[in-house]
Amino acid sequence: MNIAIVGLGIIGGSYCKALKAHTPHYVIGINRTPEVAEQALAQGAIDEIGTPEALGKADVIFLCMYPQACADFLKENGQYIRKDAIVTDAAGIKRALCPQLKEIADGFGFTYVGSHPMAGKEKNGFSASDENLFMGASFIITPCGAPHTAVNALSGLALEIGFGTIKITTPEEHDRMIAFTSQLPHILACAYVLSPCCPKHKGFSAGSYRDVSRVANINAKLWTELFLENQEPLVAELEVLNENLTNIFQAVKNEDKEALFALLERGHQVKQALGE
Repeated sequence: MNIAIVGLGIIGGSYCKALKAHTPHYVIGINRTPEVAEQALAQGAIDEIGTPEALGKADVIFLCMYPQACADFLKENGQYIRKDAIVTDAAGIKRALCPQLKEIADGFGFTYVGSHPMAGKEKNGFSASDENLFMGASFIITPCGAPHTAVNALSGLALEIGFGTIKITTPEEHDRMIAFTSQLPHILACAYVLSPCCPKHKGFSAGSYRDVSRVANINAKLWTELFLENQEPLVAELEVLNENLTNIFQAVKNEDKEALFALLERGHQVKQALGE
């Protein structure tokens, strides 16, 4: 197939490299900054530097940009996309974005299937991209009314480039779970490193510090957009976290040994039951 990747950051760049490393597909790279596209071409991550007009050659198109930028790009360039093409995105929120992209796709006559690769790093940009980034990872699909043939084609492509699990769900369930599994940990990490003790941690820290603080190395612009677009599920998870932190805080402050033990043991049992 001819596959177009729009946006050659860490995710888009990794899609390009994975496709070239693990499949025979032809890869067209489109990027706002020409220098990045030229770098991708020089490294063999893409076969061609594309323009919006080149979208007409693509069987599958991945939009790997900020959520609203995906919608804006599709509005401006949907006219070039073939009616038998599949368009997907890589955005970390779906309730706010999927209806927009589906409406645009329906207007131009091509097929939209929402997706979200559950993989990444603390670093950003094409230089951080990796052909093996998706190995064994989960690929979430939100069909949004797309035909089974399109969903199956996208699933098959994901498996070709190394994804280990295909999860099909609704935009609502996606955002509810991502608020817990992805967004909340980023907030927790940022809140943690805001302690005045953080700059003095060297010599006093080991694995626990690294594990909790790792994702605080955050792209503030992107995650601000993601958090606010997913406000309702994220606020619900923050309320649960705040309640649990408050209960532990009160138990420590009041030297309530039994209450503290009970809270810690509940956490231990939950984690142990998951077997992870």
